[in-house]
Amino acid sequence: MLWIKAFHIVFVASWFAGLFYMPRLFVNLAQVQADSHAERERLLMMARKLYRFSSLLMVAALALGFWLWLSNRAAYPGGWLHVKLFLVVLVIGYHHVCRALLRTFEQFTNKRSERWFRVFNESAVLLFTAIVVLVVVKPF
Repeated sequence: MLWIKAFHIVFVASWFAGLFYMPRLFVNLAQVQADSHAERERLLMMARKLYRFSSLLMVAALALGFWLWLSNRAAYPGGWLHVKLFLVVLVIGYHHVCRALLRTFEQFTNKRSERWFRVFNESAVLLFTAIVVLVVVKPF
C-alpha cells in the first residue's frame, strides 16, 4: 500500500505542477500583442499540451487516491477527509475551468486581464496548501 501512496503523491504533485503553470501561460497569452500570431500560437500549443498531460496526471492521481480510500476506509475517521474531498472536487473544477479559459484564448474571446490570471493562479496554491495541511495535520 505504501507504493500506491507514494505514486498517489507523485501524481498529485505533478498534476498541481500543471495547474500552477497553466494560468501562467494564460498570463502570457493575455499579454501577447494582437499582431504577434507566432507567439500566440506557440503559447496556445504549450497550454493545450499541458492541459492534456495534466488531465492524464489528474486521472492517475484520482484513481490512486480512490484505491487508497477503498483499501483502508476504516483508517480515515474524522471530518478532515470530507473537507479534503470537497477541496479535491474544487480542484477538479479548477482544472476544468482552465480548459474553458483555454478555449476563450483559442476563440479570441478572452476578456480577462493578466492581473486576473495572476490571482487565479494563486487559488491553486491555496487549494494545494489546504489539502496538504488537512492530510498531514488531520485537524478534526
